[in-house]
Amino acid sequence: MHDILINWAPQETRVAVVENGAVQELHLERSLERGLVGNVYTGRVARVLPGMQSAFVDIGLERAAFLHVADLQAGGGRPEHGNGNGAPTPIERLVFEGQTLMVQVIKDAIGTKGARLSTQISIAGRLLVFLPQDDHIGISQKIGSPELRDQLRARMTALAQARAEGEAPAGGGFILRTNAAEASDAELADDIRYLRKTWAALRERSFKSPPGTLLHQDLSLAERVLRDLVDEQTQSIRIDSKLQFETLARFGRDFTPTSVAKLQLYAGERPIFDLYNIDEEIARALDRRVDLKSGGYLIIDQTEALTTIDVNTGGFVGARNFDDTIFKTNLEAAQAIARQLRLRNLGGIIIIDFIDMSREDHQASVLAELRKQLGRDRTKVTVSGFTQLGLVEMTRKRTRESLAHLLCEPCPTCQAKGHVKTARSVCYDILREILREARQFNPKEFRVIASASVVEMLLDEEGQHLAGLSDFIGKKISLQAEPLGSPEQYDIVLM
Repeated sequence: MHDILINWAPQETRVAVVENGAVQELHLERSLERGLVGNVYTGRVARVLPGMQSAFVDIGLERAAFLHVADLQAGGGRPEHGNGNGAPTPIERLVFEGQTLMVQVIKDAIGTKGARLSTQISIAGRLLVFLPQDDHIGISQKIGSPELRDQLRARMTALAQARAEGEAPAGGGFILRTNAAEASDAELADDIRYLRKTWAALRERSFKSPPGTLLHQDLSLAERVLRDLVDEQTQSIRIDSKLQFETLARFGRDFTPTSVAKLQLYAGERPIFDLYNIDEEIARALDRRVDLKSGGYLIIDQTEALTTIDVNTGGFVGARNFDDTIFKTNLEAAQAIARQLRLRNLGGIIIIDFIDMSREDHQASVLAELRKQLGRDRTKVTVSGFTQLGLVEMTRKRTRESLAHLLCEPCPTCQAKGHVKTARSVCYDILREILREARQFNPKEFRVIASASVVEMLLDEEGQHLAGLSDFIGKKISLQAEPLGSPEQYDIVLM
C-alpha cells in the first residue's frame, strides 16, 4: 500500500509516492518548463532528410522537432507499409518541405535532441486511449488472461460501434488501459464519449489554425496523478492547496470517480513534504553515493551515453565469511538500485557492476531479486543478465529528463568535467607561462594573479621553484591573491 503526496505552488507541482515511509517515486512539473508529451500541434515541415528517413517539423518551439518515417501516417490512415514490392516508401515521397501536418509529441526534447513527433494521434482518457485515425481495439499487456482480454475486446467493439443520440459519428480505435479491466460498460461508454468529443473539437481547431498552433495539451501533473498513478494499492492522495484540491475533486468526479474518495486536503502546519523528509530524499537523490543499511554503498554516475552503478561493500563485515558478505551486500544493492532508478528517473542503458560473486547460485539469486524489484516499475525495463565481465546490462525506457537534469546544471567551476586541477598543477602552468612570456617580452616585473590556494603554494612549497625561475629570467615575480571564479583561473600581468 502507498500514499501519494502533492505539493502544489503556482510555479511548481511536486508529487511523491511513499510506501512504508520511504519515497519510491518523485514527479516534478514546473509551469514554465512543462513537458510536451501528448501535446498536439499544427506543424510545418521545415526540412526533409532522406539519408535519415526523417523530417524536421516546426511546431513553434525553439528547436525543430523530429519526425521519423516509422511514426508517419500515410494519407491520414494506417502507416505506409510499402510501395507494392515489399520495400517501405521513402519519406521524401510522403512529405515535402512547407507541408502542414497535424502532429503529436511522443518524446520530450532531451539534451540536444529535439522533441520526437508522430502523425498517429492518440488521446488518453481515464480508461482508454483513443486512436482517431485507426479502427483497432487493443488491450494493455498488463491485463491478465487471454479469456479476459477476448471478453474486453468484444465489449469494447460493441461499445465503440454504438452511437447514442447527439453523439459524434462513430469511428476510431481504442486501447484499454490497465485500470479498465474492472470497468463497467457505462464507465467505458462515458470515456468513449469524452474522447470523441475532445477529438472533434481538436480537429475543428486544426482547420482554422496556422502552423505552430497548440491544438491539444495533456493534463497537468496533478490531474495525471488521478488518471495514471492511483490504483487499488493507493491509500490516500493528499494535496496542500485548497484551490487545487477543489479543481482536482471536480476533475475526479468527471473522469476518475473511484479516486475522489481517496483525495484529501492537507491542512497541517508543517509543509506536506516534511512529513516524510522528502526534501532530504531529493537532496540525496542528487548525490553520486547511496549508502546501504548494511554499511555498503552504491556509486551512481550518469553520462551522456549510459548510467553506471558500482556496488561496494564499504564497512559491511556482518556475514560469516567473505562470500556471504558479498552476497548480502549485492542483494541489498539490488533492492536499492530498483528504487533509485525510479526515484532519479534514470533511463536508457544502465550498467550495474555488482561485487564479483564466485558462486553461480548467488549470481542467479541477485539477478532474480533485481528483476523482482524492477517488476514494480511503471516504466518498461529489460534486464539482459550478467556479461562475461560480471556486469549486468539493462535498459529502462527514457520518457522524460532525469531528476538531476531537471534540478541541476553543469558546474561552471569545472566546466562539467567533474574535476578541477590541483593547486600544484596550476602552479606549474603558471611557471611555464611566465617562462614562455619572458622569451617574447621584456617587462620590469611579472605579476601573477591567482586563487588564494595557488598563491599560498607558490609562496610556500613551490617558493624555491618560483625563486629559481625569477633568477633564471632576471625579472621580479610578484603574487596577488584574488577570489576568481575557478581555482584553475589565473592571469599574468606584464608590469
